Amino acid sequence: MRYAALILLILLIALQVRLWTGQGGIYDVARLRERVEEQKAENAKLKARNDTLAAEVEDLKHGDEAIEERARAEIGLLKPGETFYQVVDQGAASSGDGKKGNGGK
Repeated sequence: MRYAALILLILLIALQVRLWTGQGGIYDVARLRERVEEQKAENAKLKARNDTLAAEVEDLKHGDEAIEERARAEIGLLKPGETFYQVVDQGAASSGDGKKGNGGK
């Protein structure tokens, strides 16, 4: 009887060691939970970005104003009869002349 109890105690200790330190043990589970939380945070950021892009796509599909705004900003669109005026800050114009040559403008 004494040997059976000793064998069961050794088996219990071995199982506890495996539970705490082995593959799929408590430490692995804790590390995986951390990784899941990090991935959830990353997914939330990416979902917000996707929602922003989806709203922009929807706006571009159905809104002429959004298309016009992008064309003005990216390729310098002007409507017929419009005149383009560029306002230059006095401080930026004077400091830019001394530092850059004609090729910088």
